[in-house]
Amino acid sequence: MTDSHTSGQHKDREAAAAEVRRMWQPTPSWTQPDPNQSPDADQVEETDEQEDALSRTDSWGVAPKPVDQPAPWTQPQSQPAPSWTQPAAESGAASWSQPEEQDDELAVDGEAASTGAADSAAPETGRSTPVFGGSSFHGSGHDDQGGQPQGGQLPQGPAQHAAGQAGQPAQPGQPAQPGQHGQPGQPLSQAAQQFFPQGVPGQQAQQPPQNLSYRADELIQALPLPREAPAERGVRSVLKLRPGSSERSERIARATAATAFRRPVTIVVANPKGGSGKTPTTLLLSGALGQARGGGVVAWDNNELRGNMHLRTHDTNSRSTVTDMLQAMPMLTQPDARLGDVAAYLRHQVAGQYDVLTSATTTYAQIEAKDFDQIHRLLSRFYKVLVIDTGNNEGSSNWREAMKAADALVIPIKWKSLSCAAAVQMLEELDNQGPEAQRLIRRAIIAVSNGPGDVNKEVEKQLRPYFESRAAAVVDIPTDMHIAAEGPLDHSALQPGTRRAALDLAARASEQITIALNTPR
Repeated sequence: MTDSHTSGQHKDREAAAAEVRRMWQPTPSWTQPDPNQSPDADQVEETDEQEDALSRTDSWGVAPKPVDQPAPWTQPQSQPAPSWTQPAAESGAASWSQPEEQDDELAVDGEAASTGAADSAAPETGRSTPVFGGSSFHGSGHDDQGGQPQGGQLPQGPAQHAAGQAGQPAQPGQPAQPGQHGQPGQPLSQAAQQFFPQGVPGQQAQQPPQNLSYRADELIQALPLPREAPAERGVRSVLKLRPGSSERSERIARATAATAFRRPVTIVVANPKGGSGKTPTTLLLSGALGQARGGGVVAWDNNELRGNMHLRTHDTNSRSTVTDMLQAMPMLTQPDARLGDVAAYLRHQVAGQYDVLTSATTTYAQIEAKDFDQIHRLLSRFYKVLVIDTGNNEGSSNWREAMKAADALVIPIKWKSLSCAAAVQMLEELDNQGPEAQRLIRRAIIAVSNGPGDVNKEVEKQLRPYFESRAAAVVDIPTDMHIAAEGPLDHSALQPGTRRAALDLAARASEQITIALNTPR
């Protein structure tokens, strides 16, 4: 009796051990049974025998004590109990026999699952306690009261559920289940977090992909901005401090005046009233642009007869008149013509870094519209900025051609009745010449240059609001005795306030040119 009983226990332990080994031994994926196929009679019979063997002994080979409550899988069920090698139909995960990549987390979960499966054979009279503690089994088919499985299926712990889902993609038509820690970047289950509180090694969360670009312009923009240069004057320059607000605004104005335009541009200085300061304003503006841009600027006296720019500039060339250039136009318009060939007919102003094309010194040759077009095309080939001083006759053809070619308009005035009245009449005349002329008026800059005793406070009080409303800006140029002397204008001999006002005028003109170039017509 004792030998037969001992022999029966030995056979039961061998059957349980064989079942556990078969359960964890990987088999090829093509041997996985179809979850929709009903088990054969032999398979059901073999499974029943294995379940009977497990029900008669626990993991230590000790027979459990008989109790009134039967084991969950011995209860009558409407569907045949699935075997250990058959995956659960509702989980959509791989079966126990499907080969999968085992990591450290799944190996620990598998050991916990085998221990839990053996211990679950011993029934309990009260509510079952989860193997890993807490609510690990909640939501996996257990009843909260009796601890019996729902739907006639075997209880499935979190370790078994995780092992069944590890490495298996979601089935077609079935959304991915949250918390699948078998996939990189997914959170671990509560049971696995007890073994790996810091996460599974080699299974760190994937970082979001960064859009790396290797374009030259984007790499240059990613470089750190250069440090602001220290102050250049005053106590700040001695202490190597950053510039003050005044010096910083001057740097900004200089940078604006040095704007690189995508084509040669033309600035026209116009006021029909003689003595309003057209020529000094043209030279001031040209000198400020030349110093800011480092050259590439030409000042052109577009008087139809005889202007006075040759009297306000330094004579560095004997052949520096527009009539001489017109006579040499066949040679200068050749494809192989160079800047040096054109510069032979210009006056270079060293202090302002700009060139000057003066008008004729006699009245025998009058500049017409066709002459203006030839000279304008020639100068646009070799210079980036053209500053044109106009005459006093609005009806002359070269005056009107200059207005058509203008990208920006500068109107010099004095706070005197006649000077301001002529500017107002010119604005009204241009306002009646179409949309292009109207846009030119909106981009106009008023340059106020007063000589000694030229300021009439009443005229300024009445007309300053008018010019501010019609034009883009009003720039005040202080009285400078070097300009009032009516001699050659040397940019280096000007007062600092005058040079600063000329730089502001150049910056305003560059701003309006940029707006004009970027506004579709």
